[in-house]
Amino acid sequence: MKILLVYPIYPDSFWNFKHALRFISKKAAVPPLGLITVSAMLPTEWEKKLVDMNVAPLKTKDILWADYVFISAMHIQKESVNTIINECSKLGVKMVAGGPLFTQEYDSYPKIDHLILNEAELTLPLFLNDLKEGHPKRIYKTTEFPEITSTPVPDFQLLARSKYAFMNIQVSRGCPFSCEFCEITSLLGHKVRMKTTKQILNELDKLYELKWRGNIFVVDDNFIGNKNFIKYELLPAMKEWMQIHKYPFTFNTEATINLSDDNELMKLMADTGFMSVFIGIETPEENSLQECNKLQNKNRDLLQNIKKIQNAGMQVSGGFIIGFDSDSSSVFQRQIDFIQQSGIVSAMVGLLNAPKNTKLYDRLEAEDRLTTEVTGSNTDLSMNFVPRMNYNELIEGYKRIISEIYTTKPYYKRIRKLFLNYIPNNTTPFKLNLAKIKALIKSIFIIGVINKGRGDYWKFIIWTLFMRPGLLADAIEYSIYGYHYRTVYGLRK
Repeated sequence: MKILLVYPIYPDSFWNFKHALRFISKKAAVPPLGLITVSAMLPTEWEKKLVDMNVAPLKTKDILWADYVFISAMHIQKESVNTIINECSKLGVKMVAGGPLFTQEYDSYPKIDHLILNEAELTLPLFLNDLKEGHPKRIYKTTEFPEITSTPVPDFQLLARSKYAFMNIQVSRGCPFSCEFCEITSLLGHKVRMKTTKQILNELDKLYELKWRGNIFVVDDNFIGNKNFIKYELLPAMKEWMQIHKYPFTFNTEATINLSDDNELMKLMADTGFMSVFIGIETPEENSLQECNKLQNKNRDLLQNIKKIQNAGMQVSGGFIIGFDSDSSSVFQRQIDFIQQSGIVSAMVGLLNAPKNTKLYDRLEAEDRLTTEVTGSNTDLSMNFVPRMNYNELIEGYKRIISEIYTTKPYYKRIRKLFLNYIPNNTTPFKLNLAKIKALIKSIFIIGVINKGRGDYWKFIIWTLFMRPGLLADAIEYSIYGYHYRTVYGLRK
């Protein structure tokens, strides 16, 4: 068999970092980990090619080369998915699809020949066996959640690795919490299923052998979901591996706020090379936290929790939501004040939406408040239900939050707050390379010379040189992120 694995275009949004990537001459932030993992599950004698449309165009000759085109996607990639499907249909090439979009909306894609839904460890072997026997079915799905202790090392070698800012790996699937708006547990379950330490070290070995050096994003929705395993087995082994290999990588991941409760764990993560962590803060409003069942965030001094993580040597990015039923008109200023005081530079503020198969979706459906499907975008001002608050007031409040946290003056003020809280871990050495030199030159010219906010930029750079000179590289990086955010949101640059 000849298999073409295709990853659709990820449109301009908060997390694709399209406008920041240009500074370091990269095409995409992260590669399609799901597709290259599925690739590693296919028979070794099959020929495989990968086209990530975020780094290279999909050509007609690539489609015609293939016996099957494998597609994986998220909701935000729907438009590109439809383009791929139409092109493959026109050329008469069969399609196999899976991933979150198709698992949740497979009825919407009648042109797909075979749908491999849920997790491929269970459903892909069934398809491959039926294909071998000559009678493959159209839909393969399951309600079970597989162990992932036999999941193979992804086919990293298929990637045009120089086009990406990060490589990525997965340690676990599932989350023990039950946030009302979150689709993770419906897709991946409450039980946290772990790869073995040996599997993770094998993946690091593979990336090291392929000459990757730099950032690795650990894509787990909650890296500390099984804290004992992470703390007492995986991280000590990763730390030793990093020491032996002279710290070729740095790591970013996602976790819950209870990370701040364990000083030993935070230090171990920083010593291993974890530089930052994304945390779902959602809101400083206790009533809204109760409403959405974000109980792990309740009854806490969230600002102090964030500061503890920053003090431990990890920067914090965060997710915030407005549009809860219990939100009042005061929520907008509370969100602004909280974000500014927290030193969370990358604050992804989104309007509440209800994905399918979530408790929120079921509740709103019962209340006859659903209006359309979710887009998956966090910047397009869309909501798929009727909010309690006046919609126009909600949208205007949302726009005010974005303006007051991402225009240059408050943005650079927030980075200063981070730099005063942040105590960097010196275990992982800073390594200057050509890409970083180019980014510095471009940032000086574009942000410091051309853009209207250049005065605020230079004040911030000078402040950093005097107050936290060891964080100059971070200052340049965050100034580039700010340029991206302002571009995405259409703010004054």
